[in-house]
Amino acid sequence: MASAEGQQHPLGIYYKIWILLFVLSGFSYAVDYFEVQGALRWTLVITFMFLKAGFIVAIFMHAVWERLALVMTILGPPTVLLILIGFMSIEGSYTEGLRFDYMGHDRDAVALTPAELHGEEGDHGGEEEH
Repeated sequence: MASAEGQQHPLGIYYKIWILLFVLSGFSYAVDYFEVQGALRWTLVITFMFLKAGFIVAIFMHAVWERLALVMTILGPPTVLLILIGFMSIEGSYTEGLRFDYMGHDRDAVALTPAELHGEEGDHGGEEEH
């Protein structure tokens, strides 16, 4: 007869992953504490984020103990979407570069604020209000 209880997992793995999530969160906060800037900052933050999400899905959502077909059904579509977003980002950067190179747009141009667009400057060009 088959057991109605289902598969039991040792509690130790949950405690170890829980501690590991705290350590990864600590590393993530350390990036801010040590004021890491630029591409390294975002690479570290995103790496820690993906690691934490991966451990949560694998262990706490039991994906590591499921059949591969079910795991691919759940994780496949978001993975494909992330790949497509990456392709769009690359293509957008390429298109922006073409605009700067061939259409004469200024790379250092700053967008106007709504007040500047509508001529609503605060000092009215030095004129006094009556």
